[in-house]
Amino acid sequence: MASAFAPGKCILFGEHAVVFGHPAVAVAIEQGVSVRIERSDDWTLEGSPFNPSRHPHITHILRNVFNYSGPPLQIDVQSSLFSAAGMGSSAALSNAFAAALHEHVSPDESIDQITLAKMAHSAEANAQKGRASPTDTATSALGGCVVVSDYRVKGTKHLFDTSLETPEGSRSWAVNSAIIPPGIEESWLVIGYSGTGSPTGKMVANVARLISEKPERMEEMDRISKITMAGLTALSAANLEALGMAMDACHESLKNLEVSTPKLDRMVQAARPHSMGAKLTGAGGGGCMVALTKDPNRVSEAIEVAGGRPLTTRLGAEGVRSL
Repeated sequence: MASAFAPGKCILFGEHAVVFGHPAVAVAIEQGVSVRIERSDDWTLEGSPFNPSRHPHITHILRNVFNYSGPPLQIDVQSSLFSAAGMGSSAALSNAFAAALHEHVSPDESIDQITLAKMAHSAEANAQKGRASPTDTATSALGGCVVVSDYRVKGTKHLFDTSLETPEGSRSWAVNSAIIPPGIEESWLVIGYSGTGSPTGKMVANVARLISEKPERMEEMDRISKITMAGLTALSAANLEALGMAMDACHESLKNLEVSTPKLDRMVQAARPHSMGAKLTGAGGGGCMVALTKDPNRVSEAIEVAGGRPLTTRLGAEGVRSL
């Protein structure tokens, strides 16, 4: 038997602006996806017959990454993430499955996290018909705080570059990491799920349409980029108040891009009296918000009263690991 765990992610800054080449900042969270693999007489997933067409991430890793031709496998998956909520659940699944499969076929060989991140990114790209940012897969594989941009971001450590041929043309990214200082340990992130999925592709298209109709809204992308860099500076200095202020400012810009919802706004407003900052996280249109706080219980209660489902985590969890 082989098993592995990969964390989910939370975007702190840079939603939607990353599509236009600006940095996005994401942190790994403590919740994630666990995968266990063992030999079997039949191919099964969660106790049911495995249907390759319904599970493109797993199928791509089996066939195209590992060229697996061994005996059938029993695959068991457990997740503590909200599904389709912008928490990187599919990226965590790809990372955990690739790590477990590697341990199964090559138990005496180690595999590095960057290789895993690239494997998982290829699975995401395959499942999304060629469109996939490396943000989710890199954050899940590497853990900590990851900064993805079209360029190497000042004040971060460059890890690797990656590229992808998309239907719209070639895209390239620099994947960087930011240090999470010890002073951050006194704070928590409380993620609140709105109860509805976050349709990333639809929201990205809506923003593109908004900007084409109202070109002045492009200024929000530059504003989000500046907020992102201010947030990174605050994070590196363990300045929680400034980090929270940047989160608040980022939410206002995302509202101006019309990607928030009344429920997300209510959850953000409910969390703020007990937080240093709060914002939607991810593509919007549903999904989640996140609050930075020293009182996670109060914030969780406030989110529940506002109709959300809370989840508490430390900032910057460990990346993929064997179990």
